[in-house]
Amino acid sequence: MGDTGRTALVVMLPAADPLLDAARRIAPDRVRPGVGAHVTVLYPFVPVAEAADAVRELAAGYGPVGLDLTETVTAPGFAAVPVPALQPVVDAAADRWPRTPPYGGRFGPRPAAHLTLAMGGTATELDRVTAGVRPLLPVRAAATALLVVELTDQGWRPRLDVPLGAR
Repeated sequence: MGDTGRTALVVMLPAADPLLDAARRIAPDRVRPGVGAHVTVLYPFVPVAEAADAVRELAAGYGPVGLDLTETVTAPGFAAVPVPALQPVVDAAADRWPRTPPYGGRFGPRPAAHLTLAMGGTATELDRVTAGVRPLLPVRAAATALLVVELTDQGWRPRLDVPLGAR
């Protein structure tokens, strides 16, 4: 597995795992393995040893957030569920770590908070994914913690889990 040691700051959304399961049944090669349903707050991220205190500080500024996942979106090579309620957290992380732009800057300085369903593939394939996921919506989920994960030889592993609102 390439890029071992790379980290990401995410919010896990286990209530949305059935959405990824549905996407995986439709287009198994388009759903990234290793981490369950989540919103990426910042990727690539910094080593956890360099950021632990700042992650705790960021998490303390936000309480748990109830989320209503209600729609799907597609763009070239991408299908997702928007999660606008987490945009303030995503933006705050981008502001806190300005030398680590979200997704390396590929999607601009403020990419929309989202749960990725599928990456790559044709428009037809992505439309099939969203058509298969839509009947499962809405999903009520809860954002309760910031999690730093690290890519290892065994896949993504949790390194720091900080509850939102923890002081």
